[in-house]
Amino acid sequence: MNVLPRPPFSEKEFVPPHYFRRLEARELLREGRPLEVDLGCGDGSFLRDLAAGHPERDFLGVERLLGRCKKVGKKIARAGLDNARILRLDSKYVVEWLLPPESVSRVHLLCPDPWPKVRHHRRRLVQVPFLGAVKAALEPGGEFLFMTDHEEYFLYACERIHESALFEILPWEEDSFFHPKTDFQIQWEAEGKGMHRIRCRKE
Repeated sequence: MNVLPRPPFSEKEFVPPHYFRRLEARELLREGRPLEVDLGCGDGSFLRDLAAGHPERDFLGVERLLGRCKKVGKKIARAGLDNARILRLDSKYVVEWLLPPESVSRVHLLCPDPWPKVRHHRRRLVQVPFLGAVKAALEPGGEFLFMTDHEEYFLYACERIHESALFEILPWEEDSFFHPKTDFQIQWEAEGKGMHRIRCRKE
């Protein structure tokens, strides 16, 4: 079945040439430029600030909701960034079925829905099969960065990460590398609360 791409809603939107096959590296990457993917990029502030801080790298935000995607596209355009784009799709689908093998330098997953009720834990994005897909998408030495304000989800995610035995765990201090704070993180920390985070590297 041939599924033709639809017209983009913004010059900053990345529209896959086909939604039902894995992308080829040449369709996503620019030569000599590492790619980072921000899953569930929300309002795009983190994506914008990260792209502005690393003009030598490319960034792809993934967001499911059309309204948010349009706001992200406008935010990127207003900042004059040519190294950031927005993809309107489900994060799980993008990682498991769309990203080319060994194509991504870093995958960011910041404050995803914690699905706090036990009966909903199966809906959480961080599961062993998802982690396997993340590893497959990462280039050698690539990193998966997970951050949440929800302590129970953090402990759950750490269990899945250790259970998978797919990654080396690295220290993640404030000055380890440039990692702008999200608006939510700033607000959360202003209330005296901390964020929980883990940095994983593909060996």
